Amino acid sequence: MVTVRAQAHTLEAVTAGMILLASVVFALQVTAVTPLSASTSSQHIENQQQSSAVGVLDTARETGALKAAVVHWDDTNGTLHGVSAGAYTTDAEVNETRLGRMLLDTFQSRGVAFNVYVTYTGDTGTVARERFIYRGEPSDNAATATTSLALYDDDPLYDANGTATDTTVNGSSTYGNFVPSGSDTGLYNVVRVEVVVWRM
Repeated sequence: MVTVRAQAHTLEAVTAGMILLASVVFALQVTAVTPLSASTSSQHIENQQQSSAVGVLDTARETGALKAAVVHWDDTNGTLHGVSAGAYTTDAEVNETRLGRMLLDTFQSRGVAFNVYVTYTGDTGTVARERFIYRGEPSDNAATATTSLALYDDDPLYDANGTATDTTVNGSSTYGNFVPSGSDTGLYNVVRVEVVVWRM
C-alpha cells in the first residue's frame, strides 16, 4: 500500500512538473518582444538617435542653416514660408529649409520621425514653445537634442529661396508673433531649438 501511494505521489509530481513546464513554454511563446520593448538594445537605439540629432544641430549651427531656418519668415503673410498648418508637416514643407532637408536626409531613410520646436522667453518672462516642424506625436522612447541660438535685432529674415532680405527680425511687423523680442539691448531673443526623434 505504501508503494502504491508513493508511486501515485511521484506520478502526481511528474505530471504537475510537466504542466508547469508547458505553461512556461506557452507563456514565452505568446509574449511578443518587439523593437519597442524596453531593453538595452532599444536604449542603444535611442542613444544613437540622440547622437544623430545632436550632430545635425551642430552641423546646422556651424553652416548657418539653424539660424536661417528660425528666421525663414514670410513677413507679408505672418507665417513660416511655405507652411500650411502653423508648422512644417509634409516632406515638401520640411524641405523649405536647409535644416529640414538635413533632418530628412539623416532620419527618413532609417524610419525615424522627428519634430522641431522653438522655445523662447517672452518680454513678461513666460516661456513659450512653438512648433517649427511637426511630424506627429512622439513615442514614449523618443530622444531629444537641444541647442540655444541668439537672435539679434539686426538679423535679417530669409525669403522663400533662403536668401537674406532687407527686413530684420526687429523691423518685421509679424515676426514677433512667432518669436517676440525679449529685450531692448540689441539682443532680440535667445531661442532654444529642440529636435525630438523616435522610431516610426
